[in-house]
Amino acid sequence: MALPERRSEQEQRIIDSEKVRKEAAQVARQRIESEYEALSPTETIHKTNNDEMLTSKSMSFTKGLQHNEITGLLYNEDDFVKFVKGINTGDPQDILDTPIGTTVNYKWRGWESSAAGLTYDLQGPDSHSVTMPAPPGLENKDELSAEIGEVYAQALLRDAHFAAFSMNENVYKEFVGQEWGSKRVSTKYAHVESVVECLNRIPFFSSDNVRGPFTPVNAFRGISKGDLDGPYLSQFLLTGDNGLNNKNDGSPEHDASDGIISYGAQTINQKVRFARSDDYLTDWSEWLDIQNGGDARGCEKYVGDQRRFITTPRDLATYVHYDALYQAYLNACLLLLNVGAPLGERIPYAKKEGETDTTYKQQGFALYGGPHILSLVTEVATRALKAVRYQKFNLHRRLRPEALAARLDKCQAYPASFEPQFAEIREVIETSGLADKLDNNLLLPMAFAEGSPMHPSYGAGHATVAGACVTILKAFFDASCFLHITNDGENFSVDRHCRQHDNAFIPSSDGRRLRVVKVSQSLSLEGELNKLAANISIGRDWAGVHYYSDYEQSLLMGEKIAISMLQEQTIGHNPLESLAFTLHRFDGNEVVITEGQVR
Repeated sequence: MALPERRSEQEQRIIDSEKVRKEAAQVARQRIESEYEALSPTETIHKTNNDEMLTSKSMSFTKGLQHNEITGLLYNEDDFVKFVKGINTGDPQDILDTPIGTTVNYKWRGWESSAAGLTYDLQGPDSHSVTMPAPPGLENKDELSAEIGEVYAQALLRDAHFAAFSMNENVYKEFVGQEWGSKRVSTKYAHVESVVECLNRIPFFSSDNVRGPFTPVNAFRGISKGDLDGPYLSQFLLTGDNGLNNKNDGSPEHDASDGIISYGAQTINQKVRFARSDDYLTDWSEWLDIQNGGDARGCEKYVGDQRRFITTPRDLATYVHYDALYQAYLNACLLLLNVGAPLGERIPYAKKEGETDTTYKQQGFALYGGPHILSLVTEVATRALKAVRYQKFNLHRRLRPEALAARLDKCQAYPASFEPQFAEIREVIETSGLADKLDNNLLLPMAFAEGSPMHPSYGAGHATVAGACVTILKAFFDASCFLHITNDGENFSVDRHCRQHDNAFIPSSDGRRLRVVKVSQSLSLEGELNKLAANISIGRDWAGVHYYSDYEQSLLMGEKIAISMLQEQTIGHNPLESLAFTLHRFDGNEVVITEGQVR
């Protein structure tokens, strides 16, 4: 029988534990000090675009305060001053002292976690020590025109089949024409092409070093490796696995094409509720009521109790309306674990081809296995949300697209001395042809009855969490692997072999089932994880609640948060196990994290 640890050994463990904690704290301090090395003593790493200096806070987030019923601008700037005071002090009484808007048809809706950026964490970067560049402001009207133009375009295409963004016209017609009829298919694809061509008329997208010019296949996609490969949607938003053990009878519990993920002895269905093709906040009185804080959550309408696979941008908007923010990445992690996807080359006890349990005589579980990976994917989300809340509330307070669209709609009623850029941006939208495709006014058609959430636009919570969670997945799994789907859609697998002429899933024309389509070569795990982050982040743009720059910069901040957490975790691990996390950043550069160092 083993004897308990001697008192001296227990005391030494306490000393060693304190040493590790101090070392992690020193690493965290060095990270922020390195950020400040190139700055003058009076500078900070956080930069804003100075839009908050504008009259009536016309480019600031003011939702929930009182607005002028004619112009939609803030009714009283003193209300905004009190709002900001409550944010910065974190004193609940200061928020209670902030005047709120008067609503007509709804109860008033509270702001969401305005003081979250003031909290401290004991692991990972402090919420104030990571940052984002300032978003495009009113002085940068060319880029701002492109940003709002892109959101208008996405609103107009919200009910197009994602196949239109995944394949050229002829293949698209063949894919969906079998069920829709050729005339209807041609009309729908022509609409997509027409809206995308409007985007190409916006000067910013025709200039050098930006994402344009667009086609239906490359529009509205992400910035990272794999985002442009294969179908628009990541396979992790569609595929399922084969269910629980089937070694005895050899028959799977369900096929991958059923879109069912095993979650222990329970299951997760990839289908979402089928929302009606209704848009919101295109009526001025409704817009004003919601902007004053009216709570219309839960008022959207659905097609009975039907569910279907994510088939259109509206379906994706439904997903990101109600998801637990780490949900897509938890699902992806479950799928990868369920199909036995290879772990990274330098994850201890990760079996390689030909190796068995006797190779190491132990396997990952509490460390380097399912519980470790799954919990960290969710844990990093809390750090990401606190950091982005600081950016949202304490720094940028950027107005949501629904508010900028209202500025464009009402700018002709503004005094001549008021910001002329709104009229100039409106002219760009009109010249592009996008305005002609909208109904009656320039208010932004919203996918959610309540419009945007009750917090500012920049950065984006979903995108920051996406960057953080996908970075964790790429660190644990061998992201150089490839995804495979059998011709019959029965099996989904991941291994290290790239195949020519592989398969992928795309929803059928009605979204009720998954269809197998050919891809020129196997889709990479890294690419489909990057695409998953882009899909979820840009899904919020499809809903009308974010701009593209909200996604892009938030994704990178989330990545930095995850890398910092992994950096600190490696300090506490057994050095004899030689743990190292190796992954590619979203910009393609490789990073290795080991023994408290990031290289």
